[in-house]
Amino acid sequence: MSSNQIDFYGAEWCGDCRRSKRLLTHLGVEFNYLDVEHDEAAQAKAIELTGRQSIPVIVFSDGTQLIEPSDPELTAKLQSLNLVK
Repeated sequence: MSSNQIDFYGAEWCGDCRRSKRLLTHLGVEFNYLDVEHDEAAQAKAIELTGRQSIPVIVFSDGTQLIEPSDPELTAKLQSLNLVK
């Protein structure tokens, strides 16, 4: 994972995933989208990271992760990493 890379585990049918993807895109933040519905390895990794089947799971370059974050929570995390102003 590069210094600014974000891994985003989600699925197209997930409303929270669509909302978080929309926010990241709106803020101009690049991320690596991993579709847990069509990629069994991504699904297994998301479960390994969280210990449960919850999406979205957003993993940051500092090793932290957010599970089902609100827009304000995700924005604050991006600001803490200096990815947005």
